[in-house]
Amino acid sequence: MPTPPLLRRLTPLVLVLVLSAACSSDPPEVPLGPGGEPDPVLALGRDVYGARCVNCHGSTGGGGTGPRLAGTVVEGYPDVADQIAVVGDGVRNMPSFTGTLTPEAIEAVVRYTREVLG
Repeated sequence: MPTPPLLRRLTPLVLVLVLSAACSSDPPEVPLGPGGEPDPVLALGRDVYGARCVNCHGSTGGGGTGPRLAGTVVEGYPDVADQIAVVGDGVRNMPSFTGTLTPEAIEAVVRYTREVLG
């Protein structure tokens, strides 16, 4: 059965939209607080996540070579100190970030994954 003309015209557009969404490496924005400004700690966490975590955990925390974080990190680490320790010390294929990031940056990225990526 031949492809309808409209479908032939839409297919490249749909493909471009899907690929551009899949290739986006920008993590989600930090929501604005009551004063109209983002929480500076969450903004730092987003920057750290974009620079250090996106390649393995995906721009939205959906996973990749590293596990999914979005929607699972709080359940997996109900005690925030445990998640901070994992980021600091590393686990399995994840490197340690203690020598690379400050304790404040580690806490910021942990907050970002918990509060923004969920």
